[in-house]
Amino acid sequence: MEQKLVYWMRELDKSALNIVGKKCANLGEMSNMGLTVPPGFAISVVGYERFMKETGVDQEIHEYLQQNYGSEILKKASEAEAASNAVRKMIEDKTMPEDMEKEIIDAYHTLGKEMGMDNVEVSVRSSGAVSMPGQFETYLYVRGAGEVITHVIRCWGSTFTPRAIMFRAEKGLDLGIWPIGVAVIKMVNAKAAGIMFTLNPVTGDRSKITIEANWGLGESVVSGRVEPDRFKINKITLEIEEKRLGRKEEEYIYDSDKRIVEFKEVPVERQKEFCLTDEEIGKLANFGKQAERLFGGEPQDIEWAIDKDLPSENNTLLLQARPETIWASKQKKEVPRARSALDYIASTLVEGRKLK
Repeated sequence: MEQKLVYWMRELDKSALNIVGKKCANLGEMSNMGLTVPPGFAISVVGYERFMKETGVDQEIHEYLQQNYGSEILKKASEAEAASNAVRKMIEDKTMPEDMEKEIIDAYHTLGKEMGMDNVEVSVRSSGAVSMPGQFETYLYVRGAGEVITHVIRCWGSTFTPRAIMFRAEKGLDLGIWPIGVAVIKMVNAKAAGIMFTLNPVTGDRSKITIEANWGLGESVVSGRVEPDRFKINKITLEIEEKRLGRKEEEYIYDSDKRIVEFKEVPVERQKEFCLTDEEIGKLANFGKQAERLFGGEPQDIEWAIDKDLPSENNTLLLQARPETIWASKQKKEVPRARSALDYIASTLVEGRKLK
């Protein structure tokens, strides 16, 4: 694939992993296979590399870390935080090269025209080549060309969060620049959102799909802050086998006056309602089944949302898909390496375990 600064999601597929990062590549792959994802564009790792080099901040970071820190020191949270504050200020004080800024702003305005919105609100999300949940940052409800540029630079700077610095120090990795892609996508005005596993996360049963949902944005579910609605679906028939009403006492929503996203109390009558219709549950489950097949047949951990701004035929959006890790790691540990495959199958049958 040709290396350039900006790619529309529809231009991408999973082969673009090293060009735009895993999140953007997977969004492009899902989009091209007919699954609905938020409209938007990706800024390639070329952008990160050019910014760091052409502003000279890569050399500043290298000299600062070399003079003040070693990898052992940066394993300490207090030292990593101090280094993070200093390095991120270096990055955020720099001005983006003019031609890069223009190309990103042009893409942002084009997205707004496609959506029929002036100054469309977007999320600016990091997209690393490998999955590192929680290490880099995401910015929500970014509005206007100037804010987009500011938050793209902040996203690049988030490769030096304390957690990211400590991770690299612990693993003996290069402490310097860590190129990532950036996703700039239409902000979802979520009626409801949450997570979906294409297995039962409690038992590991791969014949089931499990959906957890709450009103508003998905952070309330991802963080475990609220008890969400839970739905269990048969992966083969897509029949809803179980519906469990959660308490849903809070939702994570945007306050347009304060321009912040915050937790707010959910009225009692809405707490007593399921936040998804049966039709929405079925559509999500079908998308989950397709995503699993698309990514090699392995169980997926998927973030999703229902967008109030979009018509019902395309308002069910997949925001991210990544391999489920808990049961995948357990299964790897369960297979004895020193025994033959036939021995393992025989012992499994004798012990009455179900082969996956």
